Amino acid sequence: MDDLAERVAAGDRRALARAVTLVESTRLDHQEQALALLDQLRGLDRQALRIGLSGTPGVGKSTFIEAFGMMLVKAGLRVAVLAVDPSSARSGGSILGDKTRMDRLSREKGAFIRPSPSSAALGGVARRTREAISLCEAAAFDVVLIETVGVGQSETMVAQMCDLFVLLLAPGGGDDLQGVKRGIMEMADIILVNKADGDLKTTAIRTVSDYASALMLLRKRPQDPDDFPKALAVSAVEGGGLDQAWAEMQALADWRKAEGHWDRTRAAQAAHWFEQEVREGLLARLTQDAEIKAQMRNSAEAVARGEATATAAARAILKQLR
Repeated sequence: MDDLAERVAAGDRRALARAVTLVESTRLDHQEQALALLDQLRGLDRQALRIGLSGTPGVGKSTFIEAFGMMLVKAGLRVAVLAVDPSSARSGGSILGDKTRMDRLSREKGAFIRPSPSSAALGGVARRTREAISLCEAAAFDVVLIETVGVGQSETMVAQMCDLFVLLLAPGGGDDLQGVKRGIMEMADIILVNKADGDLKTTAIRTVSDYASALMLLRKRPQDPDDFPKALAVSAVEGGGLDQAWAEMQALADWRKAEGHWDRTRAAQAAHWFEQEVREGLLARLTQDAEIKAQMRNSAEAVARGEATATAAARAILKQLR
């Protein structure tokens, strides 16, 4: 672990890939090694700009990330992309293969792309995305882009691990406005309407206006300056609007740092993930303890036969954890 920690801290991408594999592993020995590795790297206290990116299916998230990442790399920044793919029910592996869809960015020395299967985890992110972000920061990456599975009712956990949340939408206006849940719009810091090129450019500009008007109706958040959240038009294919979007992201991040929101948000996120780890640890005990597993199986059969209610049987099991 000492050698691996040194290589990660030096920015070695191969070592970083190995470290992410380690934290994603479900083997108990790997989990212990991952804890030791993260503890060694914790003292580096490096912070990257964490940007969560979500969007409707087919909006061009991967195309946008590649174009946006290439722009940042050319500006001298080191960019890490954590692309969370839906998982195969048969093998557990990623379905979409985002790394193969960002071939230009994957060849850049200043970039690191890691596709991870969601493994049925809710919230649009993989089970250990938070630890993967910490590893990317330890490896001195300046920007970490977290691409989520896609817009859905459980697409919320990414907001608990990023500094900025960007919602990517396609031109369309009314139908899209109805199709996207209000909850995810309330979380968005910046809405980017992609595909603002060719025949769709006029429609994209009109869609930006629609969303700008909709954002004005939302409740004001304390972590936003007066002109945020906002909607912008971008073209991942032609590169239009990407520099403006980056400037707005930097402006918002700088304002939050100056006003103290950055540190408070990260502290609140750390507390949230502590509570999440406790919950998941309790659930793990239910599945790993042989005696409790047997009791759960017997209780489930009793509930199925109508001999006990689900609530009473569950409470009886939970008492075993005390």
